[in-house]
Amino acid sequence: MENSNSINRRKFLKHSLMAAGGILIAPLIESCTNDDFTDTENAPGDLKNSGFATGVASFDPSETGVIIWTRYSTGIDAQITWEVSRNNSFTDIVRKGQANVTSVNDFTVAVDVQNIPSHTKYYYRFYNIKTKESSVTGETLTLPSKTDSVNEVKMAVVSCSNFPAGLFNVYGAIAQSEADVVVHLGDYIYEYAPGQYGTNPYTNQLGRAHQPAKEIISLDDYRERYRQYRGDKNLMLLHQKKPFICVWDDHEFANDTYQSGAENHQPNEGDFQARKMSAFQAYSEYIPLKTGKNLKIYRTFNFGNIVSLYMMDTRVIARDKQLEYSDYLDAAGNFDQARFKADFLSPGRKLIGTEQMSWLASQINSDTAKWKVLGQQILMTKMMVPAEMLMLLNRILAEIKQYGSAQPATMLLLKTTISQLIALKMRHMQNDPTLTPQEIARITTTLPYNLDAWDGYFIEREQLYSILAGKNVVVLAGDTHNAWLGKLNDAQGNFIGTELACSSVSSPGLEGYLGITSDPTQTIELAHAFSVLIDDLEYANLYKRGYLHVKFTSGSSQAEWKFVDNIVSETYTTVTEKTHTIT
Repeated sequence: MENSNSINRRKFLKHSLMAAGGILIAPLIESCTNDDFTDTENAPGDLKNSGFATGVASFDPSETGVIIWTRYSTGIDAQITWEVSRNNSFTDIVRKGQANVTSVNDFTVAVDVQNIPSHTKYYYRFYNIKTKESSVTGETLTLPSKTDSVNEVKMAVVSCSNFPAGLFNVYGAIAQSEADVVVHLGDYIYEYAPGQYGTNPYTNQLGRAHQPAKEIISLDDYRERYRQYRGDKNLMLLHQKKPFICVWDDHEFANDTYQSGAENHQPNEGDFQARKMSAFQAYSEYIPLKTGKNLKIYRTFNFGNIVSLYMMDTRVIARDKQLEYSDYLDAAGNFDQARFKADFLSPGRKLIGTEQMSWLASQINSDTAKWKVLGQQILMTKMMVPAEMLMLLNRILAEIKQYGSAQPATMLLLKTTISQLIALKMRHMQNDPTLTPQEIARITTTLPYNLDAWDGYFIEREQLYSILAGKNVVVLAGDTHNAWLGKLNDAQGNFIGTELACSSVSSPGLEGYLGITSDPTQTIELAHAFSVLIDDLEYANLYKRGYLHVKFTSGSSQAEWKFVDNIVSETYTTVTEKTHTIT
């Protein structure tokens, strides 16, 4: 029998651990005794749903546990009780504890609930026993272990939710789907001020202008932006219904972030490293991860013997600054191909870095799961576009920036050029002997479509491919706001794996950048041109908002590109446009 001193010491250690740091990680609670919960053994019978305005969420499920989250929205310090149960009536509680909420963590609570059975659905809630305020009941799960019998794993893959751009109907659609988990590949929030990127004629009438009403830079700014996003009813519902596995992309920090800066960070906005750490702290408070207070967020999730999911960082830890074509143009507009090629092929350029590469190699080489799945932010497929087409696209973007829209003559030239290039490509594929060297050069002189993607880090991608060779590899990607299906081939033409890239929740796709939102026909034609002219690309959708549903079994994986028909009305329908099976 324990004496009172040992009981008090155990209570002190438990509450001290739960209150430490930016993420509250609860100690492992092997049993809930009367000593531990003298005044919270039973929840009050008259709990009311209030005090937790941003709902509940769960993150990073494993075979032994899951992180559960909420925010106490009253703005006052309090002691919050949490419960995890096998049923939604909370008569079969498997874990229970308390956590103190304070302004230190913006009144958020994140509890790492451990040592619970695998491959099981759970219900959880939070409440204040003194005020009888209670959160909604959340639903979550633990992943299957290697010994569990599991036939399939179902993931919803999603990214890029811009609040001013429209309603989060895509999140609502996923909440109603059969997905087991949500794999979020970043751009969970956007840092822009009201009136900037994503703003459109519907923004104000839908009440979706960014808060705070400025570009976010400080810790308080980032926290307020997360609170705004987490107040969206569709996102709240999805978090309530399904656990998330997340990585960040750039907009959780600032547009086109790299290790030491970002395109959307200017000298008058202060020190970038200070901004980065403020953004990281807010992220950790609202999207708690197993890695805790560590920027190295790469980590592994095992779904029995079917899937190993490797969540990677391609944005913050090791990325060198992106190359830009404009830096290789002289005063006359001539492109310095030799200098670009030297930089492009530099072995010193890093995207994920040596340490993360070594981690991935050690993980994947010892892995026995059927499918090795990389959850990461950016396109890995080689998107090599005919140079004249790429230059025209960049010319259109420049005209939009200068005049507000592309010039009709330029759009007509793009249409004509695409038709010519497709015709030449088809003849080239048929080994037409009448093609002239100049005609062949038009389709074989190519440049990377997007230097912010893996295409801008050629040598390191080849190093990664050498690790992935011979494995059953599926790569997941977000970032572009468009849907893609690509074949991953190394420089020697060896097939490495398949890339499945999701569209966006609301962020505008290429149709928005090119100013052709009113007529999807042009975007459909451009998507067809990409799929013909880019050797490794099999499918593209450049104008619809949606997500990926991927079902893995021991025999195959099946991807479905699902889209909502609008993001400006709460009434919407969801359709499956494309299905692809990998065996």
